[in-house]
Amino acid sequence: MSAGRRLVRAGSIAAALLLWQLLTSLDVNVWLRFEQFPTVGEVAAALADRLGTGPYWQDLGHSLRRIVTGFLLAAVLGIAAGTAVARSRWAADLLGPLVEVARPIPAIALVPVAILLLPTNEQGIVFITFAAAFFPVLVSTRHAVRALAPVWEEAVLTLGGGRLRVLFSVVLPGALPGVFGGLSVGIGVAWICVISAEMISGEYGVGYRTWQDYTVVDYPGVFVGMATIGVLGWLTSTAVEMLGRRATAWLPRPTARGAAAVPRPRTRRATAHTAGPLSPAPASVPEKEPVP
Repeated sequence: MSAGRRLVRAGSIAAALLLWQLLTSLDVNVWLRFEQFPTVGEVAAALADRLGTGPYWQDLGHSLRRIVTGFLLAAVLGIAAGTAVARSRWAADLLGPLVEVARPIPAIALVPVAILLLPTNEQGIVFITFAAAFFPVLVSTRHAVRALAPVWEEAVLTLGGGRLRVLFSVVLPGALPGVFGGLSVGIGVAWICVISAEMISGEYGVGYRTWQDYTVVDYPGVFVGMATIGVLGWLTSTAVEMLGRRATAWLPRPTARGAAAVPRPRTRRATAHTAGPLSPAPASVPEKEPVP
């Protein structure tokens, strides 16, 4: 990223903070009531105080452990289930209806289920985090696998490759861009649900602490929690995006705005037996029906 773009991004945040400071310090009350909002200075002072305390970092550790555990489970099981539904008619018939019925249910609505089903609140929060990220990953993987061009699979089969060779040399590498799109969505939804679950049934964590600050009318503390959640969400989503870029480094990248994508040079000719990740199908290729 160029220095100019970095400057613009930093400037947008600075402008938002300046506007916040002006509206709150002047007690603006024109339909929107800013006289009860803490100022940027008050929030910054509260944050500085909490950075030197142990409970603040303990809450961060609890929330990060929950999000990492639930998200990793969702990533593994979501990719596996999405691939199975896209490749097998049996899996599509068995899992497809269950997925479509359960997918519209908000993950936070599963709190009563988690309380009844699991022995501890900690496991319940991880379960809700997993449920939030699982369905975006599954659906994105399913669509990415079905959209692959059948010519690559046919080439591998013609040259003597088996189903496992097709899976690991064609299907999974070719679906990676779509898979990481689902992972990016999943990590954001997981943060929303883990914070909500901590507010409802947690004993530690950023969400729990933010709700406690609200109940004792500590509004600067509430905004400290909100800012912490935002930064944590940004860091984790950036990590997923960077991992996706590294995993799909073989994709062509545009060199400049409006320029055509230039493929990365290859040192050897790709064949069905030696090829690395293969390109996904263009948008005009219809989705492939699952096979038994």
